[in-house]
Amino acid sequence: MPLAATGDLVTAAAGARTAVAAFNIITLEHVEAVIAGAESVAAPVVLQVSENAVKFRYGRLLPLARAAAAAAERASVPVALHLDHVQSDDLLRQASAAGFSSVMYDAARLPYEENLAATRAAADWAHAQGLWIEAELGAVGGKNGEPPLDAHAPGARTDPAEARAFVADSGVDALAVAIGSSHAMTTRTAALDHDRLKRLTAALGVPLVLHGSSGVPDDELTAAVAGGIAKVNVGTALNIAMTGAVREFLAAHPEAVDSRKYLSVGREAMAETVARLILVLGA
Repeated sequence: MPLAATGDLVTAAAGARTAVAAFNIITLEHVEAVIAGAESVAAPVVLQVSENAVKFRYGRLLPLARAAAAAAERASVPVALHLDHVQSDDLLRQASAAGFSSVMYDAARLPYEENLAATRAAADWAHAQGLWIEAELGAVGGKNGEPPLDAHAPGARTDPAEARAFVADSGVDALAVAIGSSHAMTTRTAALDHDRLKRLTAALGVPLVLHGSSGVPDDELTAAVAGGIAKVNVGTALNIAMTGAVREFLAAHPEAVDSRKYLSVGREAMAETVARLILVLGA
């Protein structure tokens, strides 16, 4: 089917009090696993390409984007393409032509006023191209090879009043909020601030996004969706599944040299992870 629009999927999820799952992809095996997992539970899904993934692919967006789009168009469920954690304005401006319907512009590392100014400019450009745009306020942490953030550090979490002003002044369509999760967590031990989420949901009129969801236990994810999270980003969980499955296969078959043998096992493990997490989110 034709590529879906991220904004439509997230808006529908928010209206149904569920969340759409958005999975970060790095290889073609990631793409195929995410779609297979979503198809197995008959749910829509978002394929996300991060700026870091583009750097890994020699700085070229189109090869992975076109492969993802081709796979998405042959899927039996709605699949959208999202460009994630963009800091480069040059990369931002490649989004529309590469088939993306949405972008997450990440200026959260900057002081508030600089974040707002950069995000406002990005939102104006994105909207002129028909793109749905997400931003971040607060410190989710764990990006760009950094260790996972102390999500309990003073000032790390998103302030509801500041978030309301930021959304109004920037014009973004969705906001990633810091409520206790962190990127790159390999253990599922994050404890979310559900009271803060409740206040953010009440204060904002746009869908809320949870980043760093790989480190969040199932019951916490379910509660976050019930509290107003409408898009849940997952990346590390897929890499854990793939790496574990490949390691196990190669340990059992040290003579193996055909990469299809172990990549297929890794792809299947990722697909199972995708299906399980989508069901946790109620999608």
